Amino acid sequence: MTNFNIDIHKAGTFILGEKSINRMGYGAMQLTGPHVFGPPKDRNAAVSVLKKVISRGVNHIDTSDFYGPHIVNEIIREALHPYPDNLLIVTKVGVKRDNKGGWLPAQSAEDITKAIHDNLRNLGLQSLDVVNLRVMIDPTKPTEGPITPQIKTLVKLREEGLIKHIGLSNVTTRQVHEAQQYTAISCIQNHYNLIHREDDDLIDELNNNHIAYVPFFPLGGFSPIQSDSLTKIAKQINATAHQVALAWLLQRSPNILLIPGTSSLSHLEDNLAAASLELDKETLAQLNTLATQA
Repeated sequence: MTNFNIDIHKAGTFILGEKSINRMGYGAMQLTGPHVFGPPKDRNAAVSVLKKVISRGVNHIDTSDFYGPHIVNEIIREALHPYPDNLLIVTKVGVKRDNKGGWLPAQSAEDITKAIHDNLRNLGLQSLDVVNLRVMIDPTKPTEGPITPQIKTLVKLREEGLIKHIGLSNVTTRQVHEAQQYTAISCIQNHYNLIHREDDDLIDELNNNHIAYVPFFPLGGFSPIQSDSLTKIAKQINATAHQVALAWLLQRSPNILLIPGTSSLSHLEDNLAAASLELDKETLAQLNTLATQA
């Protein structure tokens, strides 16, 4: 339902790490088999999607070596190496996979160090631009608990020149402040959308300090009633629910960077079109009531 021009530059840019990047990025997680495990059904199609991403002006790709594992980073290298100078690749550590695809914490200094070297090898890089620590106290949601040992490990790896900037994922505001005692934090990656808005205050704090916020699951946590209401609003402006949810995030705060993912060229075009979708005040008001619906 993309009936408007695709121009991701309309969403503007934001500084992440050392680069000015377009706020509409791409998440590579879906370039694997089912449940983010094993090879994709069509590796050539995955390569084509990544090449299209770059041709559309996207210069921010989110990945991790535990996607697959290893497979997504290998595909990124196959498709895009040597990388464009303006491309920012952000990866994550703190998780590993078992032989059945289960997600396990990998938070020790040894685990984090190994993950950094795996990312470097499989991406074909000498240094990683931005590395997010995925905190796994509770894998499903941010949960209070100390993260200082993990942060100190990443700081040491940065001092060794293996990474340039440090971010956090699946964290509480208190953990952000804890990490900031030891290092500058470049970005926060948490679950946030129209309905799931626990990070409203954190987003505003980060924006005031010029720190990027990267939400995931733009439609995650919606009730059937909320999903139906969103679809109706989207139809009123001749867009898809997903496009409207993404456009709302872009208009929520200038420090929000998006990383919608897909393995489909047509879905990629629909996602990127959200950068050109401007929501008027009436539509925004309707959308902001969704969180109160059962």
